Amino acid sequence: MTTVTSVRPRLLYLEDDPVIAEMTCEVLAEAYEVEHVADGTAGRRRALDGRFDVMLIDRRLPGVDGAEIIAAVRTARITTPILVLTALGAVADRVEGLDAGANDYLVKPFDFDELLARLRALVRGYRAQGRRREIGEWLFTPDVQALYSPTGARIALTATENAVLELLTASPEHVFSREEILRTVFTEGESPGSVDTYVYYLRRKSTPELIETVRGRGYRAGAFG
Repeated sequence: MTTVTSVRPRLLYLEDDPVIAEMTCEVLAEAYEVEHVADGTAGRRRALDGRFDVMLIDRRLPGVDGAEIIAAVRTARITTPILVLTALGAVADRVEGLDAGANDYLVKPFDFDELLARLRALVRGYRAQGRRREIGEWLFTPDVQALYSPTGARIALTATENAVLELLTASPEHVFSREEILRTVFTEGESPGSVDTYVYYLRRKSTPELIETVRGRGYRAGAFG
């Protein structure tokens, strides 16, 4: 079986200054899969819709303020670590960012080595705690191969069940064909029927709504309405 892994952590970077953004993206791209957004409104949408390992958010953004974005992320129960960027001497910005739910802050202008070190620390801490992915009222923690029911009951998953669910929840809006799942998760030579079997196992352990069948196309993580 092939383990589902990400080569580089995914990073969402919200910054409206084009000069700073270009330099920073170039540095970050050496270690991260970077998605840069310059507008606060679009940035909030990506922060809430995307799946990232860490976020780097400027405190002052056009459209929607950085602190508002951070607060929206935490209200949505997204636990991705956030590093907020603030202007030199703007103590209130730092306080508001941290109060909104940021994990750490860095003052502009910043040293790139320090930025990378702080991001590494946040990603390490997040992974040590275990990633958390919500599927309706169910909680999936792929790093420990477990699924938690709405009542808090822990359900252990096999390695293959965990890999299937990790793939589906990594891109929850995407409909995965049986061939995609088979190619990514299973060993060579297994049939598409193996995918259906493990989807059945996961539903039997949890709820039929955990994985949605899209007729004629394949499967995706359940939306629960």
